Amino acid sequence: MATPVIMPRQGQSVETCIISKWHKKKGDTVKVGDVLFTYETDKSTFDEEAQVEGTLLEIFFDEDDDVPVLTTVCVIGNEGENIDEFRPDGQKAPAEAASGQAEVKTETADAPAQADAVDALPTAESAVNAGGKVKISPRARNLAEKTGVDYLRVQPTGPNGRIIERDIIEAREKGLLVTPSARDEYMKSGLGAVSGTGLGGRITTGDLAAASTAGTAEAAPAMVSAAAPQEDFVDVKLTNIRKVIAKSMHQSLSTTAQLTMNITFDATDILAYRKKIKESMETLGLENITLNDIILYAVSRTILAHKDLNAHFLDDKMRVFNNVHLGIAVDTERGLMVPTLFNANKKSLNEISREAKSLISACQQGTISPDLLKGASFTITNLGSYGIESFTPVINPPQTGILGVDTIVQRVRVVNGEYQYYPAMGLSLTFDHRALDGAPAARFLKDLKNNLENFSVLLAK
Repeated sequence: MATPVIMPRQGQSVETCIISKWHKKKGDTVKVGDVLFTYETDKSTFDEEAQVEGTLLEIFFDEDDDVPVLTTVCVIGNEGENIDEFRPDGQKAPAEAASGQAEVKTETADAPAQADAVDALPTAESAVNAGGKVKISPRARNLAEKTGVDYLRVQPTGPNGRIIERDIIEAREKGLLVTPSARDEYMKSGLGAVSGTGLGGRITTGDLAAASTAGTAEAAPAMVSAAAPQEDFVDVKLTNIRKVIAKSMHQSLSTTAQLTMNITFDATDILAYRKKIKESMETLGLENITLNDIILYAVSRTILAHKDLNAHFLDDKMRVFNNVHLGIAVDTERGLMVPTLFNANKKSLNEISREAKSLISACQQGTISPDLLKGASFTITNLGSYGIESFTPVINPPQTGILGVDTIVQRVRVVNGEYQYYPAMGLSLTFDHRALDGAPAARFLKDLKNNLENFSVLLAK
């Protein structure tokens, strides 16, 4: 029995997902648990596994396609089964599609079809449909035009014989290069191997003219000499998460009035407390509470008295939250993610530590629910482990503030006329001056400093 595989809904706010990679191709045998394809939301990446075994009968979308959630992506079943009922709206069965393409070819038969020029060359035939058009994804076509790859000679590896981006990258490495201005002339010329003299060994219109005059060209694929100079740079496409981060950061800096204040506090008390926790966490069943967990706890107990920082600035109004929803900046291989620890003010230190670790792990594994990447009322970002002594964190709108946590450095102070070293930890608060003034922001830092320097007392409140 044929079984459709749909694009999952990862969170209530997600409407579409992009297929980033197919791990199986049409006709492959599939077992339960096999990864079929990888897909992305704005900030997360997921693998879709097969829930049944059988043959991958059909794939309806290519890599880089933006697919609506709950839409059938592919079908698993037994060979020969009818799967027309599972086709997404607008997709025809192969017989119908071929019929439509034949009509197009008949209507244009009297014109000097470009398909004839294609057939005259050793083109990758599987990439040309019945209408004489090359089946290539938009991203692959754009990359080919930018890098000068002759995609007419590219061997497709995408679904249904379609040329996709990785095919262009491989072709570029093999030297299948031609300038955009020379491509049409080259297609019509019927020339075979032509030596390219353009930048990076590309075939130019001058090369075509020379080859035509000399009459030495042979009907073979155009290949560039192995000795052709290589580019001294590589263009790397932006991931979806990088695009989201770029847009968000630009919007933040261009639409808000940001100002950063710095302060340090004596970390003696929190260091001593953490040492006690480490010594007894196994016997008491406690989490491995970190300094960052302690900062999260202290902020959740301090910020409610400074409501303008536990808020969203919405142009003509302020949305002040009654509970503290802390955003935790997490560095991942895909880029920055900020999951939300909801109602942190109602959780114990041990609960905060456990939940924070769970959120961070889900981000790093790429399994975080999109619903947990929104709704924060205030954000904390920690660069202390990198030795950063002070920095300017960027607000995540519409939040009105973000706290940067810095490293611990040894400083000197005078106590009873004598110099004394102490561990000083830095805090960097960026706030939106549209939402609050400098004095209220400074009072928050002062209160937070006092609570951290007397953390044992704060726990008793």
